[in-house]
Amino acid sequence: SAGDMCRSSMFTGIIQAVGEVADMQPRGGDLRLRVRTGKLPLDDVALGDSICTSGVCLTVIELPGDGYWADVSVESLNFTTLGSLQPGSRVNLEKALTPQSRLGGHIVSGHVDGVGEIVSLEEDARSIRFVLRAPDELARYIAHKGSICVDGTSLTVNAVSGAEFDLNIIPQTMSETIFGDYRPGTRVNLEVDVIARYLERLIQGEGAALPGSGLSRDTLAENGYL
Repeated sequence: SAGDMCRSSMFTGIIQAVGEVADMQPRGGDLRLRVRTGKLPLDDVALGDSICTSGVCLTVIELPGDGYWADVSVESLNFTTLGSLQPGSRVNLEKALTPQSRLGGHIVSGHVDGVGEIVSLEEDARSIRFVLRAPDELARYIAHKGSICVDGTSLTVNAVSGAEFDLNIIPQTMSETIFGDYRPGTRVNLEVDVIARYLERLIQGEGAALPGSGLSRDTLAENGYL
């Protein structure tokens, strides 16, 4: 998973605002990123706090007044969509959970598991039906009616076929996130449900401690899942 060593934070996947990339400064392979936060209030944000930026947990290092600066590691540039951002790019924003926060979506860590792609979108009554393709190695974690985080947005999977899955996006989500910017071919950050990863490790049992352990068809069959 790609993140930027942000403080161990949690998010809900409920997008609080759409921000805009204001500046990008290369720093020896890494990147210093400035984001204007628009309607997102920053009065309760301090240096060192975390903000989920299109699915990537970033640590605030400066607060210029209209947004924040954060450092993006070379790992996150290579393994998320942040490396393809440009000044003017729109990003989903969510501040880290506090003890007083309401958990409305699902538990999101802000550590991207892989980059997916929009395959198609079409109108479906008042909603838009999106088909996305995940990297093959993530397909086993995506389940019908399970949770998936797309660019930081907590969503429910409507259907699954191989490495492709469907989402029905309501008008509210289209207008309050960057989903309205997506077109076929758009690359998106994906974070799978952490519970699916914990289940995989539990099913492995004692074998989880062995090098190269993984969830195989044999393991599933031995435990009665096939």
